[in-house]
Amino acid sequence: MGALDLGLGIDAGGTRTRWALADAAGTIVAEGGVGGMSALQMASDAGRDAVRGILTLLAAQALAAGRPVAVCAGLTGFDGSAALPAQWLAELLGVAPAAVTVRNDIEIAYLDSFAPGEGYLVYAGTGSIAAWIAADGAFHRAGGRGVTLDDGGGGFWIAREAMRHIWRQEDEEPGAWRRSPMARAVFDHVGGSDWDASRRFIYGQDRGAIGRLALAVAASVDDDPVARGIAEQAGRELARIGLALVRRYGPRPIALGGRAATLHPLIAQAMRAALPAALPLIQRETQAHHAAARIALNSRN
Repeated sequence: MGALDLGLGIDAGGTRTRWALADAAGTIVAEGGVGGMSALQMASDAGRDAVRGILTLLAAQALAAGRPVAVCAGLTGFDGSAALPAQWLAELLGVAPAAVTVRNDIEIAYLDSFAPGEGYLVYAGTGSIAAWIAADGAFHRAGGRGVTLDDGGGGFWIAREAMRHIWRQEDEEPGAWRRSPMARAVFDHVGGSDWDASRRFIYGQDRGAIGRLALAVAASVDDDPVARGIAEQAGRELARIGLALVRRYGPRPIALGGRAATLHPLIAQAMRAALPAALPLIQRETQAHHAAARIALNSRN
């Protein structure tokens, strides 16, 4: 590799897509962010147009900082079958198609936390998943089945649990929301206290936008027992998927990452309490776009 070679790493998530450029020494020389996207959007024409639009903005930002020679992108929901994002990145960045790699975003987040075989990553973003990459490179998972089915402890799940409680309470006692700090914060976020406002919010937006409602829930944890209970259950949900891998492959340290895990300290505390005392738990800010940038360059060796 030449001294000026740059690797572009991309971490495409449901709420935000982050990118970073790394030089040949692995030093991050530039980074930025654009809107969220996922592989699930590739199922429709409108979704594909949205993904290409996000990638176009990202490429313009990155090229303004430097021209990469290799690209590694982690894409939420990627299963190896969506070739278009890789083609678009090659075109937009002016690199050879062979220099672009697209992987599942959780694989890259794992490699930002552990070397293969070392430990388990529990990641809570819009959704949730536990991952282990074995020493032979095999990828193993628990959870991560999507917000419709589960993804307990992720931002969407937190938002859904709050909305579910609020509207069940309203069914039984209309106007009860006024006494609830959590309900007031939630309704302020969605833009109204009537059902129409909540319905438009829940059913009229993508999962990333809904997941951001978890910020309002977390902000009321210290003042509302229901919000506190949701945060505690989120931690237990994250412990559950971590323990699923422990039971299958044996005890190893667990790293807790993802923005939803940092919404309130109670989430990590509840997860810690639900794990065996002898099992190490490390909470860290994952920088998957940094790891992807270094992977991009290393893949050229």
